[in-house]
Amino acid sequence: MCSALPHSVKQGFGRSLSNLMASSADFEQQDRDAAESFAAAARQANVQRIVYLGGLGEDADPKLSPHLRSRHEVGRIFRESGVETVEFRASVVVGTGSLSFELIRSLTNRLPVMICPRWLVTPTQPIAVDDVLAYLRAALDLPPGESRIFEIGGADVVTYGDLIREYSRQQGLRRCLISVPVLTPYLSSLWLGLVTPATAEVGRHLIEGLKNPTIVRDKTALDLFDVQPMGIREAIGRALESNRPQ
Repeated sequence: MCSALPHSVKQGFGRSLSNLMASSADFEQQDRDAAESFAAAARQANVQRIVYLGGLGEDADPKLSPHLRSRHEVGRIFRESGVETVEFRASVVVGTGSLSFELIRSLTNRLPVMICPRWLVTPTQPIAVDDVLAYLRAALDLPPGESRIFEIGGADVVTYGDLIREYSRQQGLRRCLISVPVLTPYLSSLWLGLVTPATAEVGRHLIEGLKNPTIVRDKTALDLFDVQPMGIREAIGRALESNRPQ
């Protein structure tokens, strides 16, 4: 639905959502500016619908992380732009290219023993990248209407520790997870920066979001769309298969 937008605007907004956490201490403001520019260009180009993938998390939660708060704000800017907006909110997307999944992959591949902070037991509802794409495609066929928010997730509610264990099992890795009572997001991000490709700044923002439960509470998407999300075992298996050399 965004094909009429200038290429530079689409490209700039994509960079904002994927890179600003690494490049700017004030990524929220830059996300806001990029979203407002994108929304204005969409309105000027008479775009009929914006389809946006954001993040789960309770809007009313006073402890909602800056990362998730920014994702929600981008959706709000789109909805208030005058262009019909379909916003999907998801937790961890399981698949190659998902930064959260790449962090899990790198940690598990590189560390036989992991010191695990409390956020590793936070409930989450990961969703396979194939299922996300199915929802995004299906949104194009919705009849015109008001802007809407849909919460989407996979078949399983698990913890981040469960994701690491399932990834380890499928890769044939023996991994030991040792829980500790305190490991702040800042210290966790430095730890991630040492052992993963992501920068410590990106890791810190992502980890701040991991402390917030990200599970589907509104199941409207399951009733409205013809998508049957898979569980984490199949999602991780597909992610690993797609990453193997052909």
